Amino acid sequence: MRTCRHPIADLLPHAPPMVLLDSVLGWDKDRLVAAVAIRPGIPFFQPGRGVPAHVGIEYMAQACGAYAGLEALESGERVRIGFLLGTRRYVANVDWFEEDRQLAVSVVEVFRDGSMGVFDCTILSEGHELATAQLNVYQPDENGLSNNESEKESVGEPPKDG
Repeated sequence: MRTCRHPIADLLPHAPPMVLLDSVLGWDKDRLVAAVAIRPGIPFFQPGRGVPAHVGIEYMAQACGAYAGLEALESGERVRIGFLLGTRRYVANVDWFEEDRQLAVSVVEVFRDGSMGVFDCTILSEGHELATAQLNVYQPDENGLSNNESEKESVGEPPKDG
């Protein structure tokens, strides 16, 4: 895997404090691994417990976004917004990501068709699988429309009330 020369905040169209990932550990043609340290002061942290495991889906979504952001920057393009459409089989093997845990959030692109993509995602800590999911994502083109020409149909006037 290649090292990432960009700070994570440069890869995501988010503003603090909603950049939840700490860094990119490595990436290549179809995957990325990001890091998150569970510690006081990060969003969603609860003293004595850590971060609820359901937040893992956002860690995964941001890792997918970082992957897209890296692709854009490496191609000389700007980072664009993307959307999490849904997930299949989000399975958390823990209720909480405990304080002082170092998480590795791995995303692997398994499908892409224009603006739509599917990623297999895993959250690991100390060799243990803490959560898995498959995410469906969408990234509109520069104009906020799909990259797929067949989806670029004009929209008429909205219906009038009454």
